[in-house]
Amino acid sequence: MDNSIRKIKAAVLGTGSWASALAQTLIDNGHRVVMYGVDKSEIEDINANHRNSRYFGDTPLHEDMRATSDPAEAMDGAELVLITVPTRFVADALNTVKPYVRAGTMIVNASKGFDPNTDQRMSETIRRVLGDCAIKEVVSIIGPSHAEEVILRKTTAICAVSLDLDCARQVQQIFSNENLRLYINDDEIGAEYGVAMKNVIALASGMMAGMGIGDNGRAALVTRGIAEMTRYGMSKGGRQETYMGLTGIGDLVVTCFSPHSRNYQAGFIIGSDDSAERFFRENTRTVEGVYSCKVICEDAMKNDLLMPIISSVYDVLFNGVRPSDAVRELMNRPLTDERI
Repeated sequence: MDNSIRKIKAAVLGTGSWASALAQTLIDNGHRVVMYGVDKSEIEDINANHRNSRYFGDTPLHEDMRATSDPAEAMDGAELVLITVPTRFVADALNTVKPYVRAGTMIVNASKGFDPNTDQRMSETIRRVLGDCAIKEVVSIIGPSHAEEVILRKTTAICAVSLDLDCARQVQQIFSNENLRLYINDDEIGAEYGVAMKNVIALASGMMAGMGIGDNGRAALVTRGIAEMTRYGMSKGGRQETYMGLTGIGDLVVTCFSPHSRNYQAGFIIGSDDSAERFFRENTRTVEGVYSCKVICEDAMKNDLLMPIISSVYDVLFNGVRPSDAVRELMNRPLTDERI
């Protein structure tokens, strides 16, 4: 870590796994952090036990990590606000802390997906909610990363993505250390659509694993998945090269093949049952890929974009199609050129 970097106060919105992992990274780098959350048991566990047992069991957290249910306390003196809550809570969380946001505050987003009320990308939602606060440009920190590894300080590389590369560089310096390396990228559209779409492909990967389909099939899924991500992202204004990077194929690979991924886990249950029925009946966890699938597939259909994998996942989730039938349909599509 560069010890010449000025130390700041950061407010972290959330007390979940990613909140804890990134808060610890900031503290490791010498910054002061207060987490804001609403789950009293998590707050007490963090403050009293230096644990977040719900997500990390007995793994110890940095002893300087603190959490509160008081937004004013978390935001007091904060120069950076880090958003880690699920996408459906982002607007509400921002509205809660908005009265305490100072001019010039850095806004860093680590939530991936779409606002369920507007279908906006997260950076768009953040600007809409905080538009009159004179904040710096939004920076999203996204890429191939699982909180379960970051909390253990395992080697990880992600991107700081922003329309303003100077803001991205500031965030790059604040978060990077010998365990976590940040690159910068200004393709906000491409990166945000990429990290949303990879969750849908990860659902498909989990389904295939749950059905007993082997490495050959899942390698094909990832390869054809990146083709669909690129096609869709470029149609929205993203750049092709983004999908060959950390927020494209990097995030896709780690999400499709890791048991840490909630989207993979959800897909595995659906594939094992050959049905999404039990998953929807019993699931209580945030699985961002489900809503992302709805947004992307319905938009692609409106614009006549070829998205066979995304469409198949959509049919399994929302039209009652069995995963085994969806795979059979994909494999029996008319033969074509790989470039299509």
